[in-house]
Amino acid sequence: MRAPPKTESIPRKTGPPPVSSQTALQPILHASIRDEVNQVLQHLGVTPAQWNAQVNAQQANATLPAHSPITGELLTDIPTTPDPAAAIARAHQAFLGWRTVPMPRRGELVRLLGEELRANLDPLGRLVTIEAGKILSEGRGEVQEMIDICVFATGLSRTIGGVTVSSERPHHRMMEQWHPLGVTGIISAFNFPVAVWSWNAALALVCGNSVVWKPSEKTPLTALATQALFLRAAQKFATQYPNDLPPEILANLSTLLLGDHTIGQTLVDSPLVPLVSATGSTRMGRAVGPRLAARFARPLLELGGNNAAIVCPSANLDLTLRAVAFSAMGTAGQRCTTLRRLLVHTSVYDQLLPKLRRVYESVNVGDPRSPNTLVGPLIDKQAFEAMQQALTQARSERAQITGGDRIDITATSGAEPETKPGIPSSPAVSSPERVGSEAPPSSQPSHNGVVILSDPELGEGESKDLHQRTTCEAFYVRPALIELPTQPNPSLMSLVKHETFAPILYVLRYDSLDQAIHLHNDVPQGLSSSIFTQDLAEAELFLSAVGSDCGIANVNIGPSGAEIGGAFGGEKETGGGRESGSDAWKSYMRRSTNTINYGQTLPLAQGVVFDVD
Repeated sequence: MRAPPKTESIPRKTGPPPVSSQTALQPILHASIRDEVNQVLQHLGVTPAQWNAQVNAQQANATLPAHSPITGELLTDIPTTPDPAAAIARAHQAFLGWRTVPMPRRGELVRLLGEELRANLDPLGRLVTIEAGKILSEGRGEVQEMIDICVFATGLSRTIGGVTVSSERPHHRMMEQWHPLGVTGIISAFNFPVAVWSWNAALALVCGNSVVWKPSEKTPLTALATQALFLRAAQKFATQYPNDLPPEILANLSTLLLGDHTIGQTLVDSPLVPLVSATGSTRMGRAVGPRLAARFARPLLELGGNNAAIVCPSANLDLTLRAVAFSAMGTAGQRCTTLRRLLVHTSVYDQLLPKLRRVYESVNVGDPRSPNTLVGPLIDKQAFEAMQQALTQARSERAQITGGDRIDITATSGAEPETKPGIPSSPAVSSPERVGSEAPPSSQPSHNGVVILSDPELGEGESKDLHQRTTCEAFYVRPALIELPTQPNPSLMSLVKHETFAPILYVLRYDSLDQAIHLHNDVPQGLSSSIFTQDLAEAELFLSAVGSDCGIANVNIGPSGAEIGGAFGGEKETGGGRESGSDAWKSYMRRSTNTINYGQTLPLAQGVVFDVD
């Protein structure tokens, strides 16, 4: 008889006392990024043994390096998860208990998680900036998104219900119920290192599931910090409701798997995980989807983008300029909803493009901790090389290019990084790193976000070269504006249809709205889209069945920056999954149709007669 899986209890009084979420982060005098990360992690409740393998000698041979794209420097080597299958088994045991807790009570745990996130918005947002390279407002904004989905999910915990269906049989009632599904697997990408976890986790927890999270290998520190905040919330829940579940069960409602693509394989293949939400490249989705289908598990895929916007003759060009600038350059072009194609009507092309070129030539690129910076670094060298390869091909096809050059921020950034109270700044350092995009056609494929499975035809997962960095290098580039010739050749259009995960915006002219919609939809991906117009008929046509074929279609705003209230996801090679708001919660539950006979006879449906003596 097998012994039950070992459980992990919520830390109580072992080691140094936990830091209260209300304790202020005290000012310190050092300026090293590594020291800053150390202080922020300790403030958020991450122990040195969790993020520094040198402190945990037992796992010294199984580590995951953590870098900052701000300088490219190695921050630490993190101990990896030693037995992912056992961790998944513990999560399954936690689910078996959690599913019996009433949904409004489950919502209380998510509410407490939201409170922890709100109390630590600045330090966790700062850590997102340091590890993912996002500018300060985007780092904070990502944590605010986590708070928002916790508020949304807490409300759902008192509103989710089934329906009553009219029965054709007398004295019968039909109804539908929604029940917890099981362990929810979450695979997230570097570009939204914590928000995507929260979209899934907040809904899954309210729905009665436990979660197992395999974060991007590029952003493990933010994952450790988020897990620590969850454990604080779970501890408070255990104190408030001591009769619900033991603390060791609550602690395993959220499980973190740290490691390379083999750990991701374990999660995808586990029969204890009926749903896997995977965010990353289309290539990753092609590897994950069939493996889940082979065991009839549910996939929730959020894959490639290649989003477009149409600028009509009646568009408000000042509004359009601002929307295009943020959508195309924000997060250094590393959002799945980044604007990558701009379709401009011939009549307004010469009014909009000179202004857009000036913005691309002057936008502030630099250390993302500086309050004046709008564009931070690419995530790593592979991202930079994929971008440069696309630019090289575009030049060979006679496209007009503005920007795209690498920047030495030690020579160009005049502003010092912003110092938050208790969160030190450090000097800007010139250096580069990579994004994870799928590479341009005819090149070695790379990755848009996290790749978790090895593929004999396309190469290993993204962890392949994580331990091979020998230089401290960061990659800052000026966003690139690529204006296509009036009659672009098929080779150039093939490049445009391919998503390069970097700040590249292709600009095309069009003459009619039908032509623009055709160009808009003529790509493999279908995530997000926009139209800029003051013409109601044009807007409605774009939103209709014959308009945008994307999961998200906007009018007079860009394709990026979605709110949590709407379902997020796309069609075609984007994967078809929906997360976050609206009725996305249904993915995390199983539906049960029930018929109750409260009479004394047994009429059969459809008039069937089957009488026996």
